[in-house]
Amino acid sequence: MDKTTSMPILIPYAPEEFWAEMRKIISEELKNIKGPDKPPVNYKIEGLNYKPLFKIEEVCRIFSISRPTIYEWTKDGKLKPFKIRSRVYFLWDDIQRLLSGSTLEK
Repeated sequence: MDKTTSMPILIPYAPEEFWAEMRKIISEELKNIKGPDKPPVNYKIEGLNYKPLFKIEEVCRIFSISRPTIYEWTKDGKLKPFKIRSRVYFLWDDIQRLLSGSTLEK
């Protein structure tokens, strides 16, 4: 079949309009897709005024960062990790210091 012969199109759009509309629909659908909902970080524990220790996952959620960023922060001295048995925790006071914009004293 040569290029001069036109084929009947069953879609009532010109090809450019059709693809533009498809891109619009796909982008709207992608915006509506949500990832898995993560539970909010609990800052309080019954009987205490605040939660003193946070796991690395909780710190990542508080700052909306990844684990490698936490590793860099500990290497740079922004956060001090505390190891209890095989787990690593971070102090609430250190997290608050970072949230307020100040750094840890070495």
